[in-house]
Amino acid sequence: MPYTTAQLDALKRALATGERRVSFGDKTVEYRSVDELQSAIRTVEAELARQTGAMPKRQIRLTTSKGF
Repeated sequence: MPYTTAQLDALKRALATGERRVSFGDKTVEYRSVDELQSAIRTVEAELARQTGAMPKRQIRLTTSKGF
């Protein structure tokens, strides 16, 4: 089943309000933790990006030192 932006918005709204229960039409999902909800958001975002052909954003961090 392809994800929709409405589902992503509902997940983000639940995260912002502190809710762990999200309803999509006639289905309701209750997440056990905030981490699980955030993981669901990342999954839906990645799938939506893949459906539209957009590449996911990546971040590269460099740390340097003089070696002292």
